[in-house]
Amino acid sequence: MRAGEELPPLEIEITRTLIVAGAVASRDYQDVHHDAELARLKGSPDIFMNILTTNGLVGRYITDHFGPRAVLRKVAIRLGAPNYPGDTMVLTGRIEEADGGTATVRVLGTNGIGRHVTGTVVVSVAVPGTTEAGA
Repeated sequence: MRAGEELPPLEIEITRTLIVAGAVASRDYQDVHHDAELARLKGSPDIFMNILTTNGLVGRYITDHFGPRAVLRKVAIRLGAPNYPGDTMVLTGRIEEADGGTATVRVLGTNGIGRHVTGTVVVSVAVPGTTEAGA
């Protein structure tokens, strides 16, 4: 891993099931994440993904790239355009800094509306023969 390295993009289909399952799994029972009619009454065209689901997908993107020895040390994200059912989110990343077994990755997730998520992830990768990431 080196600074400037681009991670391959990951396309994620945004389905109703993904949105609702993510909300339920994270115990976020706000109606805008599972009830389309109530979401519309509140001004949204449909249900939309919650931040905890996005956070999990960003984490998955990083650990899928860096492998089973990857440990997320810090995830800092900001949401923008909502993820609605029927859209696709494309996650991309670029290593901004790399020092030994630790990297800071800038992550961007876009959908048909625009930028859904931006942020940085600090990840450590265990060196074979050690018990701790970044050791």
